[in-house]
Formats: sequence, C-alpha cells, structure tokens
Amino acid sequence: MAQAHTQDANVYFVPHSSRWPFLGSIALFVTMVGFGGWLNDSSWGKLTFFIGLAAMAGVLFGWFGDVIRESVHGRYNRQVDISFRMGMVWFIFSEVMFFAAFFGALFYTRQYVLPWLGGAGDGMATNNLLWQGFANAWPTNGPGDVGGQFQTIPAWGLPLLNTLILLTSGATVTAAHHALKAGHRKSLLVWLGATVLLGCVFLFFQAEEYIHAYSELNLTLGSGIYGSTFFMLTGFHGLHVTLGTLMLAIIWFRCLKGHFDSDNHFAFEAVAWYWHFVDVVWLGLFLFVYVV
Repeated sequence: MAQAHTQDANVYFVPHSSRWPFLGSIALFVTMVGFGGWLNDSSWGKLTFFIGLAAMAGVLFGWFGDVIRESVHGRYNRQVDISFRMGMVWFIFSEVMFFAAFFGALFYTRQYVLPWLGGAGDGMATNNLLWQGFANAWPTNGPGDVGGQFQTIPAWGLPLLNTLILLTSGATVTAAHHALKAGHRKSLLVWLGATVLLGCVFLFFQAEEYIHAYSELNLTLGSGIYGSTFFMLTGFHGLHVTLGTLMLAIIWFRCLKGHFDSDNHFAFEAVAWYWHFVDVVWLGLFLFVYVV
C-alpha cells in the first residue's frame, strides 16, 4: 500500500528541476516535423514521425514514473491533491471545448450551410448561379458530389453495440471505484480489468466499422462534409478511448502493486473522470452522428 503522507500539511511540495519538459518539447518537435514531411511525401517523414513518437512515449514513461515515485513516497499533501484535481478539471474542460468545436461544425453545416446552399433565405442566388439543383439533405457530400456516392453506417448495428459497451464500462469503472474505497482489492482488480477489456472491445469494433465503411460503403475521409465530420468526430473519440484504455491499464497495474488506499487514490479518480467524459461524448456522437 502507499506510504502515509509524511509531508507537512502546510508545506506545498515543489519537485527539483526536471529534464522532462525540455526533452518532451524536442520529442514533440521531431514528431510534428516528421508528420509534416510524411504528408508531403518526403522520404524521411514517416521514419522521423515514428522516432519522435517513440521519444515522446519514453518521455511520458519517465515523467509519470517520477510522479508515481513522489506519490508513493508520501510527498504529496492535501494542497497538492487539490492542485491535481483542479488541473484535471481544467484538462477535461479543454477536452469539452475540443469536441464542442467539431460538434459546432456539424451543427453549423446542417442548420445553416446546407439550407443556404439549397436556396433557403438569401441563398437562392447562390443555388441558381453556382449549385443549381443542389438539395438540402443530410447526409451529403456537398456541392459537386465530392468523393462520390456513399452509404452511411446504420445506427442500430455496431454503433448501438459500442454504445452498450461504453455504458457498461462506465458501470464497471464505478464498481471498481467503490471496491477501492471499501478496500476490496480482488473486486477492484476484477472490475477495473473488465473496464480495460471493454475498452479494447470497443476499439476492435470501431476498427471493424472503419474497414467496412472504406471497403464496402465508399464512406471515407474524402466523402465531402459528411465524411470529414464523421471521421473527425469518431476518429478523435477513438483516440481518446485508446488513451483512456491505456491509462486504465496502467492504473490496474498500480492497483496490483498496492499504490492506492481508500483515502489516497487521486490517479484512479482522474482516469475514471476521463473515462466517464469519453462515455458522455460517445452518447452525443451516437445521437447526432448516427441517429439524427
């Protein structure tokens, strides 16, 4: 179990100078340079991108390792715990704004752009001169039939199954949290392990959905405004599920090593908050992307 806090409750822990921010900035720079080169078909771009990505993974491993060691050595008091909680709240808020931008683009396109291009209101001149015959209908690949004709993914197939999977995972991570607070370590590991497994199953089915969309439905990132908003929203959500599943797996190993007790387990709570956020975003996606 984690050692008892030995820091003076009135003294805020300030760590020694760290090399990780400097190394992390270099890794990010290399990653983005490589990504830019890859997009421009440079021979060195792809390799540089993965070198930067590997370097960034190493930085995060070392950095979080230092934080974990500081935590289990009892160097964090209540003031530090409050700072961590405030930081996580603001981080999740920034993620809310991130997804709000993409949902906003979807809403703006459907409620304003398509009716205008279709001739509603003062858009009649645009419809007659530029896109005569363009119909205000959703889903659409936009004026000019960008990317060719495509089919959409039915909401009541894999999307519904993935919704049930994520809702179940929200229940299992909550059960794990209750087990942690009650001191039931075996139940904690079972429920948290089930959450990790459900996250992996969700990602598997999303990959199946993408393969089906590209190979059989001609629904791609290039399928006009529908394809771009569909893959941007579901793709970034899938990235967040991937990160959340990875974080849950790390927390599972930390629980196995006894890093948390019923009173001191903020890292677990932070990942649980993040996972519930991912669940809520998916409910919005299911409703506004697949159903409506």
